[in-house]
Amino acid sequence: MLNFTVGPVQSFESTLKIGAEHVPYFRTSEFSEVMFKNEELVKRFVNAPKNSRTVFITGSGTASMEAVVMNTFSKDDLVLVVNGGSFGQRFVDLCEIHKIPYIELKLNFGETVTEEMLEKYTERGITGLLINIHETSTGVLYDKYTVGEFCKKNNIFLVVDAISSFLADEFDMENIGADVMISGSQKALACPPGISLIVLSPRAVEKVQKSEVRSLYFNLKDALKNGERGQTPFTPAVSILLQINARLREIEKAGGVKSEVNRIKELAEDFRKRINSLPFEISSKSLSNAVTPLHPINVSAYDVFLTLKEKYNIWVCPNGGELKDKIFRVGHIGALTKDDNTALINALEDMNRKGLL
Repeated sequence: MLNFTVGPVQSFESTLKIGAEHVPYFRTSEFSEVMFKNEELVKRFVNAPKNSRTVFITGSGTASMEAVVMNTFSKDDLVLVVNGGSFGQRFVDLCEIHKIPYIELKLNFGETVTEEMLEKYTERGITGLLINIHETSTGVLYDKYTVGEFCKKNNIFLVVDAISSFLADEFDMENIGADVMISGSQKALACPPGISLIVLSPRAVEKVQKSEVRSLYFNLKDALKNGERGQTPFTPAVSILLQINARLREIEKAGGVKSEVNRIKELAEDFRKRINSLPFEISSKSLSNAVTPLHPINVSAYDVFLTLKEKYNIWVCPNGGELKDKIFRVGHIGALTKDDNTALINALEDMNRKGLL
């Protein structure tokens, strides 16, 4: 099966080999060195401010989204949540659950955030902003610098979910002014799902240290304390952390984050260039390198997903809810090549000849 989803994605052979090995004991100096290196490389790849910290959570990206909301905001805050799809809605849901006062900036399908939209929220007492910088459900990549400038100007604490964007799109945490960046193992890192990571700026670390969190597992103070010795408070997904270490080192050896972003960008551009003759519309005008969202003009998007899966052994990424029949997504992250693009294009062209598009 050829996997063009946006997570879990295809892993590289070196990553798969680690996953096939026995899981080692982790309360050792050797594992601590792995964790120190993971933290160092993640911070370097996002250009985190000096004295930032990285926390690794055994849980999906949503686990880290929830941990950040719990540890950096309280009932005394007023948070602006950018909601442009199902993942923006997830931040809304988390604020509701944890009783964090919020204002929802609701976007229409495929719409991006503009400076004019944000300016309406100046002098409104906003203390924090939550945004999924790439709203994966619709394929919209928001302008991180527009959001960052708004937050800098108004002294707003900025939390960026870059789960599907990290390593696929350029992300400069310090220049953007982000206080928190969230990502996960199963996207461009191309590892199995199970680990999410949180990069905390010094201001975010200070916020965490002052917070009063009613949680054992999601108390980031404990995670920071254990991280000082290269450990986690509880048993982590050890194999995945070893796989992350291998991937980060491979990316470093291959030229660093810029080289990896360019590799993914080339795959995305190659695919988009080659679908011009097919009956699809790209449904976003602000694209991430990670994924191409496609609207089939004549048929159900979900039917395209099913046909590719069942007749061609190719996975693309379906949508749910109101987008189920409108949009499917083609990922460009993970262990994919231009030859893989050719296989997918050939399948789509065959479907078109058979009247299935």
